[in-house]
Amino acid sequence: MNTLIDAHPFSSLTPDCVMNALDSAGFHGDGSLLALHSYENRVYRIGMEDGPPVVAKFYRPERWSNGAILEEHAFVRELAESELPVVPALPGAGGSTLHEFGGFRFAVFPTQGGHAPEFNDHATLERMGRLIGRIHAVGALKPYRERPALDIASFGEEPRDYLLSHELIPTDIIEAYRGAVTQALDAVKRCFERAGPVRALRLHGDCYPGNMLWTDDGPHFVDFDDSRMGPAIQDLWMLLSGDRLEMTQQLSHLLAGYQSFFEFDTRELHLIEALRTLRLIHYAAWIARRWDDPAFPIAFPWFNTPRYWHDRILELREQIALMDEPPLWPA
Repeated sequence: MNTLIDAHPFSSLTPDCVMNALDSAGFHGDGSLLALHSYENRVYRIGMEDGPPVVAKFYRPERWSNGAILEEHAFVRELAESELPVVPALPGAGGSTLHEFGGFRFAVFPTQGGHAPEFNDHATLERMGRLIGRIHAVGALKPYRERPALDIASFGEEPRDYLLSHELIPTDIIEAYRGAVTQALDAVKRCFERAGPVRALRLHGDCYPGNMLWTDDGPHFVDFDDSRMGPAIQDLWMLLSGDRLEMTQQLSHLLAGYQSFFEFDTRELHLIEALRTLRLIHYAAWIARRWDDPAFPIAFPWFNTPRYWHDRILELREQIALMDEPPLWPA
């Protein structure tokens, strides 16, 4: 018996449990079920007896409160009502978009096909900038009350403390990691000081190409599960890649589209490498926190190896150097 698997909450989420859960919310499946790629939650494409397939997301226990999940659903519904290409949760038989069954909370969404967009085209970048600008125009109308902010404490200091206190880093490497992450967070703080006070608004939060599906009708934004309050640049910097010249050109086209719908504060450009650094620290802690989930050791077998942590130290040192450079600036 594998006690790790038996102990994990998702181990009881069997196909029968999934189908019974959907039925309890008024979504009657035809018996077909396909598990989709997701580590944080469990996500399934389910055929319906009457109508097109749906996607069911079963939330990781204890991550978000009910209020935080419903707040995200409400934001996506606001975006849809503003005619933005997003995929809002469907209300069930009782009218709510959040359902509970067998100790699990779940939501149901329309199926949205498509592929990740190609960002080597300037027109595509401008189009994405326009859409993100429209999302932020809605996101700025009111704040989240239940969902947390993306800040140095939650994305840098707290993840750092978790990693250093849970004996996940090899003992002969931990002091080198401690030194690198301390210097990196000091550099992050300097970037935020250079930027000064910046506006926080409701964001997508994880706006990388995999969360954008391109169809014949254009892009759709999916998976607002990481939506938080934060600076606008968080939803833009993950679309930049390549060397400094390439990223400068990409940024110019993104902002050309973005600013046709929402004003961008150029002081936030000081935060690009700082936010990238916070994401790197947070990502390592995210894997560490999920290590008791049997899916994680299988997906990330290199996580607890010396090579992985040596690479993270090198990565942080590179980020320290980048954060001391002048910020990217649109051409």
